[in-house]
Amino acid sequence: MALFVALLVLSVAVCAQQPSSPETTPSVTLFQNVRVFDGKNPTLTGPTNVLVRANTIEKISNVPIPADRSGNTQIINGGGRTLMPGLIDVHWHAMLIRANPAQAIAGDAGYNNIAAGVEATDTLMRGFTTVRDVGGPVFGLKSAIDSGIIAGPRIFPSGAVITVTSGHGDFRQLSELPRTIGTLSRMEQIGASMVADSPDEVRLRVREQLMQGASQIKLTAGGGVASPFSPIDVSTFTEAELRAAVEAAENWGTYVTVHAFTPAAIQRAIAAGVRCIEHGFLMDEATAKLIAEKGVWLSTQPLPEELRLGFPVGSVQRAKAEEVWPGIARTYELAKKYKIKTAWGTDVLFSQALAQRQGAILASLVRWYTPAEALAMATGTNAELLAMSGKRNPYPGKLGVVEEGALADLLLVDGDPIANINLVAGPDKNFVVIMKDGTICKNTLSTPK
Repeated sequence: MALFVALLVLSVAVCAQQPSSPETTPSVTLFQNVRVFDGKNPTLTGPTNVLVRANTIEKISNVPIPADRSGNTQIINGGGRTLMPGLIDVHWHAMLIRANPAQAIAGDAGYNNIAAGVEATDTLMRGFTTVRDVGGPVFGLKSAIDSGIIAGPRIFPSGAVITVTSGHGDFRQLSELPRTIGTLSRMEQIGASMVADSPDEVRLRVREQLMQGASQIKLTAGGGVASPFSPIDVSTFTEAELRAAVEAAENWGTYVTVHAFTPAAIQRAIAAGVRCIEHGFLMDEATAKLIAEKGVWLSTQPLPEELRLGFPVGSVQRAKAEEVWPGIARTYELAKKYKIKTAWGTDVLFSQALAQRQGAILASLVRWYTPAEALAMATGTNAELLAMSGKRNPYPGKLGVVEEGALADLLLVDGDPIANINLVAGPDKNFVVIMKDGTICKNTLSTPK
């Protein structure tokens, strides 16, 4: 066991090293005798060989692929195990997992970033090679991961949540009112949320996030559970304000996604040109039809009961959770009925323990989908949503699939996750190899010389 832990720590350290210089010979990894789930098709291939050069899948073949002539090839004998794309969570808050609400806003920013960095490494070790971060001061963490200072997933950042006074994401206290224009609250100073109460303010805040490297923009179009002064039934931004955000994002070649539960909030957002709805848990049939007709994405989550029960009994947040949770199943049913473009995420907040169940939350999709459909949603389908960032995509290349030319984010699974999706709920044991961007971050198999 001690040797296993030491090897795992070493592999994570290697994954976090600085990228190779252009003069360095590209690394080559050859996966032999694997069965491939490609992120799209519902069945595994027969015995297959996959060659990775640098950070790209170069060749896939059912006949033997010779090792690279440079002698630089690392050979991994899959022994019939399943090779699949790295998992993608498109509703993640990397800065809001290990902190509690008070620590996230009022706590020391250095501490919060270090805690988030440790959690980012854990996220990668759960097999999640990419996340779309939909709110929080994540730009520094992303830079640290991308530069190899720490191991973690690719991050598609939204930056600060953009909200209105009293909207979801406004975590100011009543003692901080009235707002003085030109004076930033603590939550705004750290980049967690930004208040915007006019179209002009919205444009400003959107452009600030884009300037910092946002790949997409997140607004809260309706009330939310966690925010203390944001009733569920309230629609927040006006259509003109939402249009301002959409216009500013589209000028940069990207899109706006909005937090929205109710039909009114969803419909107003769609009218303003929003291209992705987060949650949608209280939508009705007419709204589901509209989402489908307009080709809008639905990014929704099978929120676990533990998240609801985490709110104290008698609190306003618990009361709002009781209002929202019954709509989750109905939302998935409507999404299937109207063939809505549906993405998957977790929306874990303020709970390291719940974050460790990230794969189990994915597996819970089998309440509505086949295992193959659920896995495709968390790989190939989610990658299609990420691609809507256009040139704001921080990682040019194809994600979420095992195909020639795609980026090499790969998992070698000890078993068949299509036959047993619960394998993704036990990544420590079942993900024997984790590769991100062509670099092996975990390998518990013996590798032939």
